[in-house]
Amino acid sequence: MVKRTEFRVRYAETDQMGVVYHANYLVWCEIGRTDFIRELGTPYAELERRNVSLAVVEASLRFHAAARYDDMIRVTTTLRDARSRMISFDYLIENAATGERLVSASTTLACLTREGRPTTLPAELQQTLKNAIL
Repeated sequence: MVKRTEFRVRYAETDQMGVVYHANYLVWCEIGRTDFIRELGTPYAELERRNVSLAVVEASLRFHAAARYDDMIRVTTTLRDARSRMISFDYLIENAATGERLVSASTTLACLTREGRPTTLPAELQQTLKNAIL
Protein backbone atom coordinates (compact mmCIF):
# COMPACT_ATOMS: atom_id res chain seq x y z
CA MET A 1 0.00 0.00 0.00
CA VAL A 2 1.10 3.54 -0.77
CA LYS A 3 -0.48 6.55 0.92
CA ARG A 4 -0.15 10.02 -0.58
CA THR A 5 -1.00 13.09 1.47
CA GLU A 6 -0.95 16.65 0.12
CA PHE A 7 -0.99 20.02 1.89
CA ARG A 8 0.43 23.56 1.59
CA VAL A 9 3.49 24.84 3.41
CA ARG A 10 2.34 27.24 6.11
CA TYR A 11 4.25 30.44 6.84
CA ALA A 12 4.95 29.28 10.41
CA GLU A 13 6.89 26.30 8.99
CA THR A 14 9.49 28.54 7.32
CA ASP A 15 12.64 30.14 8.70
CA GLN A 16 14.21 33.57 8.15
CA MET A 17 15.50 32.46 4.77
CA GLY A 18 11.98 31.68 3.58
CA VAL A 19 12.49 27.92 3.43
CA VAL A 20 10.92 25.18 5.51
CA TYR A 21 12.77 24.66 8.77
CA HIS A 22 14.33 21.18 8.75
CA ALA A 23 12.50 19.82 11.84
CA ASN A 24 9.13 20.31 10.12
CA TYR A 25 9.88 17.47 7.72
CA LEU A 26 9.62 15.08 10.69
CA VAL A 27 6.17 16.52 11.42
CA TRP A 28 5.23 15.88 7.80
CA CYS A 29 6.42 12.27 8.16
CA GLU A 30 4.09 11.97 11.14
CA ILE A 31 1.21 13.29 9.03
CA GLY A 32 1.97 10.69 6.36
CA ARG A 33 2.32 7.90 8.92
CA THR A 34 -0.93 8.65 10.76
CA ASP A 35 -2.80 9.00 7.45
CA PHE A 36 -1.36 5.63 6.38
CA ILE A 37 -2.53 3.92 9.57
CA ARG A 38 -5.94 5.63 9.36
CA GLU A 39 -6.34 4.43 5.76
CA LEU A 40 -5.92 0.88 7.05
CA GLY A 41 -8.93 1.42 9.31
CA THR A 42 -7.27 2.11 12.66
CA PRO A 43 -6.93 5.78 13.59
CA TYR A 44 -4.00 6.48 15.89
CA ALA A 45 -6.46 7.64 18.57
CA GLU A 46 -7.90 4.11 18.59
CA LEU A 47 -4.44 2.68 19.31
CA GLU A 48 -4.08 5.05 22.25
CA ARG A 49 -7.50 3.96 23.57
CA ARG A 50 -6.07 0.42 23.53
CA ASN A 51 -3.04 1.62 25.54
CA VAL A 52 -0.66 1.38 22.58
CA SER A 53 1.59 4.31 21.66
CA LEU A 54 4.08 4.43 18.80
CA ALA A 55 7.33 6.10 19.81
CA VAL A 56 9.92 7.08 17.21
CA VAL A 57 13.16 5.28 18.10
CA GLU A 58 15.02 6.02 14.88
CA ALA A 59 14.67 8.67 12.16
CA SER A 60 16.72 9.36 9.07
CA LEU A 61 16.28 12.26 6.65
CA ARG A 62 18.17 13.13 3.48
CA PHE A 63 17.59 16.62 2.18
CA HIS A 64 17.59 17.06 -1.61
CA ALA A 65 15.95 20.49 -2.10
CA ALA A 66 14.11 23.12 -0.07
CA ALA A 67 10.37 23.64 0.25
CA ARG A 68 9.10 27.20 0.50
CA TYR A 69 6.06 28.99 1.83
CA ASP A 70 2.81 28.15 -0.03
CA ASP A 71 4.34 25.22 -1.99
CA MET A 72 2.03 22.24 -2.39
CA ILE A 73 3.70 19.27 -0.71
CA ARG A 74 3.12 15.58 -1.33
CA VAL A 75 4.19 13.03 1.27
CA THR A 76 4.24 9.47 -0.07
CA THR A 77 4.35 6.94 2.77
CA THR A 78 5.10 3.23 2.49
CA LEU A 79 5.48 0.59 5.15
CA ARG A 80 8.88 -1.13 5.05
CA ASP A 81 8.54 -3.55 7.99
CA ALA A 82 5.94 -4.52 10.59
CA ARG A 83 6.72 -6.67 13.57
CA SER A 84 4.80 -7.25 16.77
CA ARG A 85 6.63 -4.42 18.60
CA MET A 86 8.29 -2.36 15.84
CA ILE A 87 7.10 -0.66 12.64
CA SER A 88 9.27 1.01 9.97
CA PHE A 89 8.07 3.51 7.37
CA ASP A 90 9.69 5.16 4.35
CA TYR A 91 8.68 8.60 3.07
CA LEU A 92 9.24 10.61 -0.07
CA ILE A 93 8.46 14.30 0.33
CA GLU A 94 8.05 16.14 -2.97
CA ASN A 95 6.84 19.41 -4.39
CA ALA A 96 3.40 18.28 -5.58
CA ALA A 97 3.31 20.80 -8.45
CA THR A 98 6.71 20.01 -9.94
CA GLY A 99 7.49 16.51 -8.65
CA GLU A 100 10.83 17.75 -7.35
CA ARG A 101 12.22 15.47 -4.63
CA LEU A 102 12.69 17.44 -1.41
CA VAL A 103 13.40 14.85 1.28
CA SER A 104 13.65 11.08 1.52
CA ALA A 105 13.17 9.79 5.05
CA SER A 106 12.52 6.77 7.20
CA THR A 107 11.35 6.18 10.75
CA THR A 108 11.18 3.18 13.05
CA LEU A 109 8.65 3.18 15.87
CA ALA A 110 8.40 1.04 18.98
CA CYS A 111 5.09 0.01 20.55
CA LEU A 112 4.80 1.19 24.14
CA THR A 113 2.10 1.37 26.79
CA ARG A 114 1.06 4.67 28.34
CA GLU A 115 3.53 3.86 31.11
CA GLY A 116 6.37 3.51 28.59
CA ARG A 117 6.65 -0.28 28.73
CA PRO A 118 7.12 -2.32 25.54
CA THR A 119 3.93 -3.91 24.26
CA THR A 120 2.66 -5.55 21.09
CA LEU A 121 0.33 -4.22 18.44
CA PRO A 122 -3.20 -5.62 18.45
CA ALA A 123 -3.14 -8.88 16.46
CA GLU A 124 -5.57 -7.69 13.78
CA LEU A 125 -3.52 -4.53 13.17
CA GLN A 126 -0.30 -6.57 12.97
CA GLN A 127 -1.84 -8.66 10.20
CA THR A 128 -3.29 -5.64 8.39
CA LEU A 129 0.11 -3.92 8.48
CA LYS A 130 1.93 -7.01 7.20
CA ASN A 131 -0.54 -7.17 4.30
CA ALA A 132 0.22 -3.51 3.49
CA ILE A 133 3.98 -4.02 2.98
CA LEU A 134 4.95 -3.57 -0.66
